[in-house]
Amino acid sequence: MAQPTQQSDHPNQFARQTRGASSQHAVISLSEVVPDIMLTVDQVPTPGGYAVAGAPHVTIAAGYRVMKAARQMGAPAKHGGILGNGPLAGMIHATFEQSEIEHVGQDRLDEDSGFRIMLGDPAGTKTLIAAYGAEAHGSEDAFDGIEPDDGDVVHISGNTLTNQTASGLLTFLTKPENAHGTRRFRIVLNPTSALAQVSDQLLEALVLARPTWSCNRQQADVLANRLGIAPIDPKKITVGGDVTTAMGDLAMRLGDVLKAPIVIRSGAKGAWVRDVDADGRKLGVAHISGFPTESVHARSAGSCHTGVICARLAAGERLVDAVRLANAAASIAIQRSVRGVPVCPSYAEALMKVNEAA
Repeated sequence: MAQPTQQSDHPNQFARQTRGASSQHAVISLSEVVPDIMLTVDQVPTPGGYAVAGAPHVTIAAGYRVMKAARQMGAPAKHGGILGNGPLAGMIHATFEQSEIEHVGQDRLDEDSGFRIMLGDPAGTKTLIAAYGAEAHGSEDAFDGIEPDDGDVVHISGNTLTNQTASGLLTFLTKPENAHGTRRFRIVLNPTSALAQVSDQLLEALVLARPTWSCNRQQADVLANRLGIAPIDPKKITVGGDVTTAMGDLAMRLGDVLKAPIVIRSGAKGAWVRDVDADGRKLGVAHISGFPTESVHARSAGSCHTGVICARLAAGERLVDAVRLANAAASIAIQRSVRGVPVCPSYAEALMKVNEAA
């Protein structure tokens, strides 16, 4: 199948490229990576209660899924976050090796990586219990060894914004060579709802870094609230409301304040993209259509969506084209979910879905 020829969003910062699935530029994730222990229960017990669970299913989660999606799109993926020393960290290293993900971050010898317990009930509700480990106990030098090459994409996840390791992220963002207008790599920030707990100092550093913001509607509302912007009026997204206008308006208002590209995704409804041109001028909002997806008891495919965006930006594609492919990949990932975990397709499969809808 012929591969698309695209150009960079920011030709003054990045060399123009013509790439297909393969990319020599890497996606470097500074995110936390931990195992998820998933248990199915008839009902989540009340405090002091008791529940019998089915057989446990263990999967490597958090930032791993972003990097796995990037690998599926053909981009080299590197983990710049912190791993521990013990059986849990060993599981992560083994999964990285199997997925051809390179760990380039720190390794703490004094403790193991953390883990999460995910309780799922018959209604599809997920209840999360997190036990923090080495990934959350970094210091100001946590990312001192991360030196992205020109054209690389650095991924930052919301989970890293609210614990001790956030001090290292602040140091990384405020290095002169990593400043907006100076750096020759891109930053993609998936803030998650944890943005509500981010310190004002770190939030300011994030805004000044001018990353590409990638979030769902709920996360966009949290971001709007932190920036003093009115969130979406719930009446506008109920039955009969104009979802496209409401989401586009929020993307426009956030873009005005952030002065940076922003993507707001909403599952099968698609995504709303506001980009900036090479000179920093804000462009209009583009609605990138989604794909009909059968409702299943699965977690969000947001990690898949973000990983695809990172990979395609590293390959030199325009943001709107990266989002279009991400919409297709996320739709397929939901349909292929294993025990509720979306599974990102290959680049060729996602591209075929885009072409079929054209």
